[in-house]
Order: sequence, then C-alpha cells, then structure tokens
Amino acid sequence: MTTNPSAELLDNLLTVAGQATAVREEVRVWSMSGVERVTFPDGTTAIFKYAKKPFDSEDRALRLAHTLGVPVPQVHASAVLDGWLGMLMEDLGPSVREADDLDGVAAAVILHGTRTAPPLPVLDQDRLRALPPRALAHLERLRKADRWQDADDVEDALGRLAQAAEARSAGATLAPFGWVHSEFHPTSLHIGERGWRLLDFARAFTGPGLLDLASWHGTIEPPHPVRLRVFLEQYVTAGGTPDTLAPRGGLTAENWALGWHRMWAVEWFMDQSIRWINDPATDPAYIKAVRRHLTDVLHLLEI
Repeated sequence: MTTNPSAELLDNLLTVAGQATAVREEVRVWSMSGVERVTFPDGTTAIFKYAKKPFDSEDRALRLAHTLGVPVPQVHASAVLDGWLGMLMEDLGPSVREADDLDGVAAAVILHGTRTAPPLPVLDQDRLRALPPRALAHLERLRKADRWQDADDVEDALGRLAQAAEARSAGATLAPFGWVHSEFHPTSLHIGERGWRLLDFARAFTGPGLLDLASWHGTIEPPHPVRLRVFLEQYVTAGGTPDTLAPRGGLTAENWALGWHRMWAVEWFMDQSIRWINDPATDPAYIKAVRRHLTDVLHLLEI
C-alpha cells in the first residue's frame, strides 16, 4: 500500500507555482483522493487536489475541457509522484446555491456539445457490451483470492446480461455521443458568484451522453424512469439533440440509460474491489451494492 505522498506533491506544486509555503485545510478526504484548501502567505488561496490511479489523469481532462470552452476550474499546476496526481487549482469559493435539474441540463448540453478529443478513453457499443464479461472476469479473480464465495446469484445475473448485451447495447453511438463526465451529479456542479463550473473530471470518457443524464439523480435511491424521462425532455428543450429521446436496444431511452449506467457502475465497483481498493474488509458493502444494482439492471434492460 503506497503511503499518500500529498505533502511531497504539494511541495513540488508550490515550487512550480513560485510559493514558499502554504497552510493546508482539509475539505474532503477519502482513501484514494483528497481535496484541500491551501492559503498562501499573501492571503490568496487555491484548491489542492490529489488522487491515486485510476484518477491520475484529471489534470489532462480539465485542461482539455478548458481549451474546448467547457466552464471548469483552472489548473494552475500539476505533478505526478508514485502513481499519485497532485493539482493546484483555482479556488471557486463558496457556492451560492445547490445545482438543480435545470442547471444540470444546461451544463450537460454544453459538455455534450463539445467536440471530443483523442486522449479520452472510448466507451462505444463494443466496450459497453464487454461490461458484463469484464465484471465476470473480476468475479473470477475475487473467487481465486477466496473472496465473494457466496455470490452465485451475481455470477448468474452477469451471465444473463452477457448473453443479452449485444442486443441491448444497440444504439450506444446514437447522439448525444461524445464527452461523458461520468461523475455527473449536482455536487459536481459548482454555482458561485461568477457563474457555474463543472468539477470532478477524473473519469471522463467519450461515450453515450445518456450515461451522464442517468447519473444525475444518483444511484442511492431506486431508479426512476419517469423522472429521468422528464430530465431528458428538459435536456432536449435546453438545446440537447432530439435523438436523446430515441429508443435504443429495443428499450426506451430512459430505461436504456438507467440500465447501462448501473451496469457500468457494477463493473467499476468490482474492478475497485479486486484492483484499486483490494481490501476484503470492504467486500460485504461492495457485494450488497452490486446485488442491488444488478437487480435493477435486469429489470431496466428487460432481461
């Protein structure tokens, strides 16, 4: 387990930024990343964000988004050390209010209307269809490590999804297809005195924009297709492509989006469980989340 090299990263960044010292104050910290506010001797501030693999290319995504005209916080300096990325970013200050659905559709229309750029990984129909088999491969690795032993139901669900994935993933490249933020929630949209900025680009990719729209309302509560349908219609009204509402994979746009977004989350949870977090103590929580999502996926994708 690499120890978190945030102090050394910050030293490197301060050197690049021409600052001698800074006072650190935690904003939000978890095992794989952290956000702090740093105050320089002259009283000015910046945001110091650090994260380990696979979140270590956010600086590139943010700079790219900025170049293409997406409102994002500016990256002043970035550095990588022992698989950890550190960034000094513009401090946006306190938000004036929480983002609502209309803020969300306005931001999504701008992001999805941005031309895509080669550095971003791609999630097209083939990659989408590969999610259930990839999750099965993660499960096999977990079981070889004597973990997830009582998860036959997970294996069964993923097997059924793998069978149906080709038909159900059809329409993946229908518009909107391009920049996907992938952590698109109201908390990722900062509304300040000087307008809005989109945060948290650590897992941005090129793919179906519907996955962003499906993620806006979160995955803690059960999926709500009617609510998402209203959100999709608001998105089209705000200037999003009318194809957003087109059926795909033999399903309504909203069921397709919610089902595949949760399948994407399942593969990510299992990948985290075996590769990035790799801590058997977290297995019960991960298994519970995966079971809940898979039940939703089978229902939403009508399998």
